[in-house]
Amino acid sequence: MRAQRGFSLIEVLLATMLLAAGLALAFATLRAATATATRGEAIAQRNEHMRAVELFLRRRIGGMRPVQFGMNAETGMPRRFEGDATSMRFVADLPDYLGRGGPYLHELTIVDGQDGARLEVAFTLVLAGQTHPDDPPREPELLAGPLREATFRYRGITAENRLGEWSDHWEMSDRLPVQVEVTLRDIEGRAWPAIVVSPQLSAGFVGSSL
Repeated sequence: MRAQRGFSLIEVLLATMLLAAGLALAFATLRAATATATRGEAIAQRNEHMRAVELFLRRRIGGMRPVQFGMNAETGMPRRFEGDATSMRFVADLPDYLGRGGPYLHELTIVDGQDGARLEVAFTLVLAGQTHPDDPPREPELLAGPLREATFRYRGITAENRLGEWSDHWEMSDRLPVQVEVTLRDIEGRAWPAIVVSPQLSAGFVGSSL
């Protein structure tokens, strides 16, 4: 019988090269699919976190109450709301799952860090117009960060009973603003959805104070 002819060296090398190319293509496709899935998951987590923070801010700011949490030593007027470009203080009822419930001073603060700005919140119990810190004091909690930009602005009602201009400093600590704006931009420069909140009790309270 005639001996069977084997593969030549060139044929073996060609087959090896084709196999290597196929494996390289398969691995590249797998890496691309994994990277796409990872990016998609990161974007989904980012969007979910943004929605959670936005909902928290809208509920907390929208639910603020004209409750006194101290006295202004300079004017002798009660302190019911304080705000500037980087901090905001007001009283709102705290849900039971965040504390003991009831009126709590909410302190929203933008803190600069090495990696960027952070948005933090702290809670302090308010009784009879005074704050009563926990013992030991509760540490501020991180809401968002790192951020490239984070600012607060406020609007009130003018003496002519019209909506005033936006300001990054609230002058009347005994009154609540009519609108509060929170602007956030992530560390990569992408803007968060605009957050403009009208406190539920602000209009009647401010109107009665003018």
